[in-house]
Amino acid sequence: MLLIGIAGGTGSGKTTVVNQIVEALNPNRVTLISQDDYYKENSNLSYEERCKVNFDHPSAIDFDLLIEHVKKLKKGKSIQKPLYSFKDHNRSAETVLTKPEKVIIVEGILVFTNRELRNIMDIKLFVYADSDERLIRRLRRDIKERGRDLDEVISRYQETIKPMHEQFIEPSKSYADIIIPHDDYNSVAINIVKTVIQEALNNEIK
Repeated sequence: MLLIGIAGGTGSGKTTVVNQIVEALNPNRVTLISQDDYYKENSNLSYEERCKVNFDHPSAIDFDLLIEHVKKLKKGKSIQKPLYSFKDHNRSAETVLTKPEKVIIVEGILVFTNRELRNIMDIKLFVYADSDERLIRRLRRDIKERGRDLDEVISRYQETIKPMHEQFIEPSKSYADIIIPHDDYNSVAINIVKTVIQEALNNEIK
């Protein structure tokens, strides 16, 4: 079983890269785990208090549960994966039965900041995009998909996203095996990644 970690700043294009890799490998052979579903449960906080949580700091992630679930999947066991509601800023009461496949992808902005999680990854990919491009993508996503207003998104970017990126996410790039530039010319990098993954899978089979 091959465990692939994919990190990168908010709006860097991780989802696009993940989709390209999954499509190349065949979706039926891939288990996808998103760090976003492992934000800590905050029902003890009011909605107003939850809105102020720094979700770009590693302390916001339930790494204990994430690592436990990843290890279970690597052992061939199914898990009940949590779901996170960005509308409520809290973990949902629902879970999703998730079964292990030959390839497990764990993606998220902070997945390389945890040493234990890093150490069980077979391949680590970092998706890079410049800060202006990431901000534009974040604005579009949060306003269109998550119902945020412009002032809220810009305020959060200035107060938490940008400083947390500089403190935690950008430095975690040094742990990557491959850095992928996310632009119109990343097809070469994606093809290299596909080849590396396929070779690793073939070696596993042998």
